[in-house]
Amino acid sequence: MLDEIISDAKSRMDKTVESLENAFTKIRAGRAHPSLLDQVHVEYYGSQVPISQVSNVVAEDSRTLKVSPWEKEMVAPIEKAIMTSDLGLNPQSAGEVIRIPLPPLTEERRKDLVRVVKDEAEQSKVAIRNIRRDANSDFKELLKEKEISEDEARQSEDEIQKITDSHIALIDEKLKDKETSLLEI
Repeated sequence: MLDEIISDAKSRMDKTVESLENAFTKIRAGRAHPSLLDQVHVEYYGSQVPISQVSNVVAEDSRTLKVSPWEKEMVAPIEKAIMTSDLGLNPQSAGEVIRIPLPPLTEERRKDLVRVVKDEAEQSKVAIRNIRRDANSDFKELLKEKEISEDEARQSEDEIQKITDSHIALIDEKLKDKETSLLEI
């Protein structure tokens, strides 16, 4: 029973760290990468689909994305979807191909991105601590119902604290790496 609570808490903490990594991949330091358009959807035969399902998205160079729609009539809807997204990109169509130049980041914008990254990391730390609190309250509940001894409860709380500390250290490490990549020019 205790092992189940601990393994559940550990898997939830792992998912929190994974979620943070996904959030970090969406925050780019001005380099063109096809995943930049992953959350942009376009209408295709009445349903909203990701751009990658109606076109080929490649990084032409470090500052330019190239979108090649599979159907010629999809050029305008894709262009519109990119413009209306909150990415702040201005696509330029050249016949059947859409090029998206990425503006270079100013020092101020880099610092804003670092602030965003720090907020994401802090939210993840709070989530980790909430998972720890949930597990500890489960241990206290079992102790109150006399299903486990005080020593078992204390040992389990110590183990959860070690897992929490390791996950928070991992988040701090990922934050430091992301900050470094954002601030390098």
